[in-house]
Amino acid sequence: MEDLKKRKLEEATNGGFTSVEDLRLLIEPLAKPQLVDLLAKLGSQYPSIAEEIKSIASADPVHRKLFVRGLAWNTSSETLCAAFQEHGEIEEGAVIYDKATGKSRGYGFITYKNMESTQAALRAPSKLIDGRLAACNLACEGLSGPSSALDVSQRKLYIGSLSPEVTSEVLLSFFGRHGEIEEGSVAYDKDTNVSRGFGFVTYKTTEAAKKAIDDPEKTLGGRTIIVKFAGAHKGKTGQPPFPAGVPMAALPMTPGYVQSGKPHISSAPSVGYTYPQPVAPYPLASYPIPPLTAPPSAYPAQGQVPYAPVSAKKDQLGVPPTQPVGMNKYPYYYPKQ
Repeated sequence: MEDLKKRKLEEATNGGFTSVEDLRLLIEPLAKPQLVDLLAKLGSQYPSIAEEIKSIASADPVHRKLFVRGLAWNTSSETLCAAFQEHGEIEEGAVIYDKATGKSRGYGFITYKNMESTQAALRAPSKLIDGRLAACNLACEGLSGPSSALDVSQRKLYIGSLSPEVTSEVLLSFFGRHGEIEEGSVAYDKDTNVSRGFGFVTYKTTEAAKKAIDDPEKTLGGRTIIVKFAGAHKGKTGQPPFPAGVPMAALPMTPGYVQSGKPHISSAPSVGYTYPQPVAPYPLASYPIPPLTAPPSAYPAQGQVPYAPVSAKKDQLGVPPTQPVGMNKYPYYYPKQ
């Protein structure tokens, strides 16, 4: 079999392209970047090949479906589709709602009929929908998006101490002078739709985010606002987690009362006081049951020792002697004199 493949490969290399199998032998060893370049060149030279490539790529919805995040709580599916229909015909579009509460979860999906429309939507700037800047990327990429190569923690900013009058439009306009914004809005309460006094801005480049932090002018809506990386704001409230890499056994334990009992044996170093551990019940089968036998008598029978007969004579004190045990039914019976 190997010889046959080698022979076909040699024939194909010498220009004898006689079948599809001969071409497959040449294509299979090629890497993906080489195949992409090859198909791109062939598609640019032969329109029929270009149409075939488009047809195959558009047949798979994974190349036509967008994930849209950063939507306002009141954005409907109709509003979402209206914002993206400028790039082409939409096959399907919807905002995702929570099943329990019936409220928007802040994201949705758009599926175009043609892949060209999807690519046009990805190249377009982020869209301002219902007062919030929504970002999109291919649904197969998840939350990472096309800019996953850039660390989001170095591009996303937390904006605090905002005035209630500051809207998302005002916030984006104020920070848009430092660079193109990928996503951003004021945080609103889900129930009352009132500003919570803070927001987030995500730039497309780390340079723009650094400019916004280094900018000395930080007054917006009559207040001095807080501008810092969003990652530095996380974990400021609530109980701090245990330090990374520190085992639980190394943490100090609160001493208690010493109790008697066998301490628990563990491979970890003992910390604090040891306490008796509860013993897990064992199944009845683990206790051997002896065979049933007759219970032993309380007083096992023993052979009686015979005694020589004793004459009923008085001793020197005039007291008749006592008969030995076993010689009479009543061991302490004194014979008549």
